Amino acid sequence: MTGPAEQLRRPTTRWGAAALRAWWDGSPKRWSPTTFFTLFWTVTLLYVPLFDPTPQPVVFVIGALAMAVYVPFYLAVDLRPGPLREYGEWLTTGLALLVTPFNPGGAILLVYAGGIAGNHRSRRVAMRWLVALTALVAAFFALSPIPLPWRFWAFGPSAVLIWVIGLICIEANAEGRATSIRNAQVEHLATVAERERISRDLHDLLGHTLTGIVVRSQLAQRLVAADPDAGVAEMAAVEKAAREALTEVRATVSGWRQVDFGAELEAAREALTAAGVELASTRDPDLVLTPSAESALGLALREAVTNVVRHAGATRCVVSLRGEGGEVSLEVTDDGVGGGRDGNGLTGMRERIAALGGEVRRSLHGGTALLVTLPRSVAT
Repeated sequence: MTGPAEQLRRPTTRWGAAALRAWWDGSPKRWSPTTFFTLFWTVTLLYVPLFDPTPQPVVFVIGALAMAVYVPFYLAVDLRPGPLREYGEWLTTGLALLVTPFNPGGAILLVYAGGIAGNHRSRRVAMRWLVALTALVAAFFALSPIPLPWRFWAFGPSAVLIWVIGLICIEANAEGRATSIRNAQVEHLATVAERERISRDLHDLLGHTLTGIVVRSQLAQRLVAADPDAGVAEMAAVEKAAREALTEVRATVSGWRQVDFGAELEAAREALTAAGVELASTRDPDLVLTPSAESALGLALREAVTNVVRHAGATRCVVSLRGEGGEVSLEVTDDGVGGGRDGNGLTGMRERIAALGGEVRRSLHGGTALLVTLPRSVAT
């Protein structure tokens, strides 16, 4: 006797209609009309024997039985991958070898074997199959008792169709493989692009926010002894910045973060003020940016201000956003020491702006000047 637990662990075997239904439900597709049209050619098993001057009734019985066996087999091969498909051309050829000596219409099964090989094998292997199947048709032709010229009508169509159907299937299979490769490449490039987007956005976000947190924390440490209330206020600002950063990280990962240029400008003002840098800003009042341009320019401003706070040693920073002619430009200048090579932030900025058809230029003369331009047709 087995208990309930043992019965649950024991695999259940389903037979009959239940097994057929489970197999059907697990199939990745349904049969197409083309599949049923292709099976029309199995009627060759019934009419080719008519080319024999004295056909025996048993020949037609053999043809009908072969159709009854092969039609469900072919449907199973076409429907889903599995052992039948792996050996489809071998089993089809074997059935042809059994049937054709008694019913010359069985040679049509070699056409199906060529189609299966063309659909599911590499080009080299499929071509070898077509050659071998043609040789079998030639052997059946040579050994057939059907008198000439009727023998040509019995086996000629199969010899021709092996190559016609086989080559069509080979090309369709090659195109399907190429499409799969292209789709995989597109998926890979999309994944890489998404990773790069997240990398750029996180760099811009965390670099700016953590720089602000460091600057404000240092300021709070200096204020603790002289002005405790001001120190507490600075630490409250640090907490607020950290919470905002957490929210933005979540939005960045989900891909739904939208940057507001005005909010970025205010955040830049707070960060520069905490670092002892005066900010002067101008913006064309009639300039309305598209969401993509506003995000790109807002992130460019964030990266530029982060670099000013970290590296410039400046006392004054000027930000201007204007539209002139066919361009919208963002310029960030400071009176600091300048110098330094492009880091990950500037590289990411150039990639983001280039994706919108824009350009980033950086000059080092008595400080740093960063000029970001976008086509007006894209930015507004």
